[in-house]
Amino acid sequence: MFAIEFQATVKEGMIEIPRQYLGKITNRVRVILLVEEAPETTTTFIDQLLAHPVRVKGFRPLSREEIYAR
Repeated sequence: MFAIEFQATVKEGMIEIPRQYLGKITNRVRVILLVEEAPETTTTFIDQLLAHPVRVKGFRPLSREEIYAR
């Protein structure tokens, strides 16, 4: 048994074998599919704010005393 590696797009459940390999394939084959995972694009509002903070002119964070003042 020998291995052939190539990338292909699945179209209607079919994988087209490149022409240069067709003469080498004469009998049964073993197929292993390695599927590329789509990157997760789930971002929350907090993720968006951390990536692109909102700038407000004159903004000053509260001091510890101001946070805990009653």
